[in-house]
Amino acid sequence: MKWRELSERQIRKAQAEGQLDNLRGAGKPLQSDGASSSADAVGFRIMAEAGALPQEISLKKECDAKRAELAALTDPAARKEAMAALATLEMRYAMAVEARRKYFGSD
Repeated sequence: MKWRELSERQIRKAQAEGQLDNLRGAGKPLQSDGASSSADAVGFRIMAEAGALPQEISLKKECDAKRAELAALTDPAARKEAMAALATLEMRYAMAVEARRKYFGSD
């Protein structure tokens, strides 16, 4: 799957979930910020404004939050449970990164 197809899929998903309803500037032409005029840049900006994140980014945030939670725990049983949850999240994150690299050919 190409990057453009992934972007379009994410946009359609956000539309179906109503995440793109009543956005600031709705119905008005998109303004270029001058940095890039590619369709991908426009798609990324729309997704960012709608709060739609790629799974890889969401998983990275979850991993960071779980690490902070783990650092605050002192009970051995709770730490063990949090470490297992963190390991699962890190595995899912690594799989998402690998999928992006494999299918989109980018780092």
